[in-house]
Amino acid sequence: MTSIKRSPVALAVLAMLMEEPLHPYRMQRLIKERGKDEVINVTQRASLYQTIQRLEREGLITSQKTVRDYKRPERTVYEITEKGRDVALAWIREMLSSLTREYPEFPAAISFLALLTPNDVLHLLEHRTKAIESELRRIDGILQEARAVPRLFLLEMEYLRALHATELSWVNAVVEDLRAGRIVWTDEWLRQIAGQFSTHSTPDKD
Repeated sequence: MTSIKRSPVALAVLAMLMEEPLHPYRMQRLIKERGKDEVINVTQRASLYQTIQRLEREGLITSQKTVRDYKRPERTVYEITEKGRDVALAWIREMLSSLTREYPEFPAAISFLALLTPNDVLHLLEHRTKAIESELRRIDGILQEARAVPRLFLLEMEYLRALHATELSWVNAVVEDLRAGRIVWTDEWLRQIAGQFSTHSTPDKD
């Protein structure tokens, strides 16, 4: 059951349909209205439709009916199957309890930091700290406005805030080390390091 490929978008579709049958446009609107688009990317409607088609092929959802009104094109309303309910709950349990490796862009860029100059990296990270601070203010504003909402429905925003706050602390520390010259590199130093590691590397075996 849980071997079916999962994704945040697929989970969102199943979760929405566990409440009531919906057509894709309404699903997307609900996800945004409830702020779930902070953690689930539904900006591309084509991706949402592809996910819905895949879930239908896998028997997790099924088309219930087709609706049409004079202002809008024909829309298919979907409902969740019993298999879909079981899979959705299994996904949530796995995603909550298991640590999975994710591949965000920022760590990937960090892994190739030496392709830039220290001064360039310093300015870029200074710019990033301002962006993180702005995002933290935005999240704080959302949490403040939603203070009457039960905490259960704000936990994902709390999590995002904690991630950003931790990242800001780390980036600020790296910025300070760059400013103080505790982290520095040159082309010559990089060549020396590359030579050192290539000398001690293990030869490939056929």
